[in-house]
Amino acid sequence: MITVNGKNYYPTIGLEVHAELATTTKMFCACKNDADETRPNVNTCPVCMAHPGTLPVPNKTAIESVIKVGLAIGADIANFSEFDRKNYFYPDIPKGYQISQYKYPIVAGGKLGGVDITRIHLEEDTANSKHDQGNFSLVDFNRAGVPLMELVTEPVIHDAETAMKFGKELQLLIRTLGVGHANMEKGEMRVEVNVSVSEDPNKLATKVEVKNINSFSAAGKSIDYEIQRMIGLYEAGRGDEIVQETRGWDETKQATYSQRRKENSNDYRYFPDPDLAKMQLHEMFNLEELKKGLPELPWAKRERLIALGIKEGDAEVYVSDLKLSNYFEQVVSGKDKDFAQIASNYITSDLLGLLAKDSSLSYPSAEHFAKLIQMSVDAKLNSRGVKDILAIIAATDTDPEALANEKGLIQQNDEGALKALAQAAVDANPNVVAEYKAGKEQLLMFFVGQIMKETKGSANPAIVQKILKEILAG
Repeated sequence: MITVNGKNYYPTIGLEVHAELATTTKMFCACKNDADETRPNVNTCPVCMAHPGTLPVPNKTAIESVIKVGLAIGADIANFSEFDRKNYFYPDIPKGYQISQYKYPIVAGGKLGGVDITRIHLEEDTANSKHDQGNFSLVDFNRAGVPLMELVTEPVIHDAETAMKFGKELQLLIRTLGVGHANMEKGEMRVEVNVSVSEDPNKLATKVEVKNINSFSAAGKSIDYEIQRMIGLYEAGRGDEIVQETRGWDETKQATYSQRRKENSNDYRYFPDPDLAKMQLHEMFNLEELKKGLPELPWAKRERLIALGIKEGDAEVYVSDLKLSNYFEQVVSGKDKDFAQIASNYITSDLLGLLAKDSSLSYPSAEHFAKLIQMSVDAKLNSRGVKDILAIIAATDTDPEALANEKGLIQQNDEGALKALAQAAVDANPNVVAEYKAGKEQLLMFFVGQIMKETKGSANPAIVQKILKEILAG
């Protein structure tokens, strides 16, 4: 709810998210599915170019990918499903219609990130129009026919932040399942937002759909802009000017703009595609086996890591970065919670910091990194020593214990030897001892520093402090 001049307004947001699936071939033909191809119109054939007499053949892996997403979010997987023709004319659809799904989607219901899902269906992507060619446009058909998953949420979102969080959680899920790459900058994942603002909390108002959104940030900004635009019209007594339409997002102007009046489903004249067989999905796929084969899902991993004592921010880093997550899991395999927490701190702060500063560095082997952390746990290395050795093994991936011995960094834990050094430092500084006993307890670190200097940083500071307190209390 947003209150302006004492009046309450109620925003409602629904999302439509398209995500390309990372199959080897396109949805209905054997052409290569390659989002990185820069040469135009090389991944094409008579089927995806709609030559007369050609027949589409469904990509079973694409159908399975959508089912996996549905199983992950606890949705219902339809038994009967079919493909439909969505009829409209635009240069980027060579057939004059798009093969999509209407009445019988593969997935219905479910919940993701606390947001209710309406449906997930499968369709073919359109070609890619190039409008920056001067006085004309060009069309690249490499993308035409690529399998495209469309997810539609219920209108249960009420602010931009929740919408952006949902989009990021969906992106994580798609990557975790391995069904797509979901890179928004490549157009592999596209978000469309439906926004309405009502004066009555019990009624939905006229909605607009905003397209051309290529980042989560832009999605959030477009939602906020539309909410403020509509409230502004209400406040000016022009609420009747809010019409159902499609609007675009202008990144430069940070504003939406009207494109066309929004079509309804009957405008597309959907009907079942006569060239494609009906599907009995429960017979085509073993749903129980697919469900058992799902990897650890992002929300389950997040919960498990936090239970390990990993900081929430660090847990989010691991959930978002599968490569880093796998590395962390290898390092802490078979270790206890204390080890995992120490390892995580060094990975997310020190190791990632080193890699960010120097691109020539890389992850040391999990074995060597785990050995380095174990030396810290066993008090063989102090924090400074761990950091110094880590910088070396990130460059050379050598044995950390051998390096520590070579450089004299192994911590001295011999209380007898350290007690002799502590006594010598106390005896040599009677004035500092007097000040310490007079109440300047921070001077304890002066003596610690003297001993660390004498041992070239190898003394165990915790043991040194314990011994010094005992001597100074005498």
